[in-house]
Order: sequence, then C-alpha cells, then structure tokens
Amino acid sequence: MTGTQLAFLVVTLFTAAANVGIAAADLAGARFVLANSARVGVPRSWLPRLAALKLAGAAGLLLGLSDAALRPLGAAAACGLVLLYLGALAFHLRARVLDNLAFPGFYCATAVASWALTVSS
Repeated sequence: MTGTQLAFLVVTLFTAAANVGIAAADLAGARFVLANSARVGVPRSWLPRLAALKLAGAAGLLLGLSDAALRPLGAAAACGLVLLYLGALAFHLRARVLDNLAFPGFYCATAVASWALTVSS
C-alpha cells in the first residue's frame, strides 16, 4: 500500500466517521446543534434532512472505498459533502456567526481532502 493509498483510506474513513457522528447529533437534537442552528438561522425542521445528507455522504464515501468500480460514487459523495458544508459556511457568514466558523470549516476541509484523494487514487 502506497502512502497515497493509505492517506486515501485514513482520511476517507475519518471523514465518514465524522459525518456519521455529527448526523447522529443532528438527529438526537443535541443541545449544541440546536443552539448553533438557531444562531445561524437554520430551522429545526431542516435538521433531519441535513442529517440524512451527511449520512448519505458518509455511505457514499464508504462505498467508494469498498470497490474501485464505485470510486466515482465516493468522489460524488465527497463533492456533495463539500457543497453541504460550503452552504453551512455561507449560513454562518450571512448570520455573522464567526466564533464557531471552524466547525463547518473543519468538516468542509475533511470532505475536500477526501474528494482530492478519491480523485487522485
């Protein structure tokens, strides 16, 4: 296994796990999720749909890892997660909630890294 392949595996697994974790927090109505979504203007009714998108992205990443023939699905899933988190960043910026901009930025960065490694592998 080359260094790029190992990075692809580790980063993609990490990105998938992080998205499953935050989707679970969305679905559970975690206090920090509810407070943050209220601050940036995301209606509570959106949380299950956003969680579903995160879970779909994680599933797509894992399927892309499972078989080289499914690698384009993994790339599409990573791209979808990048778009999701760019939207989250836009909501934070629009609401001028900059003190926790690092959180959607972190998730976006993991999705970008997963996408780049998927495309390059």
